[in-house]
Amino acid sequence: MKKLLTLTFVLALSTLSCAWAQDDELVTTNQYGVKVDREEVISEQRNNILTFESKNKKYRLWFDNRVQLDGALFFGKKEGFNKIGNGASVRRARVAVKARLPYNWYGEVDVDFADGKFELKDAIVQFDGIPNVSIKAGNFKEDFSMEQTTTSRYLTFMERPMVVKALVPSRHLGIQVSYLRDHFRATGGMFFQTVAGEEELTYVQDNNKDFGRSQGYSFTGKIGWMPYAKDRSWGFYAGAKASYRTPKTDVATNEYGGERFSTRNATSINRKKYLDTDVIPDVDHTVLYGLEGAAYYGPARIQSEWIQNSVDAAKATYKFGGWYVHASCLLFGGKQRFNTAEGEFTQPSRGRKWGDLELAVRYDYLSLNNKDIYGGAGENFTVGLNYYVNNSVKIVLNYQYSNNDRYANGKGKLISGHDASGNLTNDYTKVVDPKGKGGISYHMLGLRAEINF
Repeated sequence: MKKLLTLTFVLALSTLSCAWAQDDELVTTNQYGVKVDREEVISEQRNNILTFESKNKKYRLWFDNRVQLDGALFFGKKEGFNKIGNGASVRRARVAVKARLPYNWYGEVDVDFADGKFELKDAIVQFDGIPNVSIKAGNFKEDFSMEQTTTSRYLTFMERPMVVKALVPSRHLGIQVSYLRDHFRATGGMFFQTVAGEEELTYVQDNNKDFGRSQGYSFTGKIGWMPYAKDRSWGFYAGAKASYRTPKTDVATNEYGGERFSTRNATSINRKKYLDTDVIPDVDHTVLYGLEGAAYYGPARIQSEWIQNSVDAAKATYKFGGWYVHASCLLFGGKQRFNTAEGEFTQPSRGRKWGDLELAVRYDYLSLNNKDIYGGAGENFTVGLNYYVNNSVKIVLNYQYSNNDRYANGKGKLISGHDASGNLTNDYTKVVDPKGKGGISYHMLGLRAEINF
């Protein structure tokens, strides 16, 4: 009897062990010992982007990497001005992971290692579970300028226009709500300081630790109208935008409470910032506003923005601004594409198996001169030729002529000059160049090799 009980116990234990073993094959735990859901995913490349997606299509993860290599040659500079160095650089070296999760959630992390310097780009948590509404929080571009929010992989020219680079906000920590329905889109958000790299973080922490300063805030809103949004072959877009902004703590402690606006002449190789207001002290707030528009028909497109900035400082209210217009056309049968969800152009289609060529022209202008601020004014004339090799590779060639006024010295203040009678004066409205040559002007040839994968 005892042997029978023992045998029965051994058989029962073996049966339970087999059941546990089978159950263990179905149950997986993570590194913290918590049971997790399991589902097979399919891996594939989609236009050369590695993508993983579940069979029910509720989960998707993909990589979005980018390398842009730039070179530039400068010539035709007038005598008497400082030299401009030719050169090359890794303009962007981006690594991003993006995921679409069940129940209408989206996440993204995007970093840049350009020229060996780490910088955080996007860090996003997004919910799309409300019809026609999207709620996004994290570090991302404020939806103000259509050229600014256009991803760098789809830019028509090597660099954005000066008015965009000098005045338009880029990535900031914040929250934004978007609404899209038929031919109408609107966004509104509240934003705080820049979150980019170690320098900005140090400034924010020092302003908090040493002076107890709040980080500042901004409110940015935009509306857009797309009457032919459902027609992919042609369309029209018009938008209006505004942003109310207070000083942030992502600046040096001795510059807090001020605002500075500056830019290069739309090239990253020439490091000189000829247009620069220097720090405008005791700023209460700034109001940024503007209009934008675009149209496309088959291979052709046109895009323009007008942007103004009103700076409310203790001494005076200053107004700076500018505009740009650019047009392009695909030469071998390709078509332009407009992203109605974002209100901006996206990657065009190619007309041939070997790719397509796009011819583009642009004029852009910016003035940082107002009252007793002499930040300079400048204009660029740019011609570009883009070779779209395939979905991932693009070669960009730009010729640019940059022309600046005499106040574009990168110092934010007037250099004494002479009036028409030859008398020395500091009144910029009366200053003329004794030789009649104005400010610095020069030519540039730029080349970019880009790959996205």
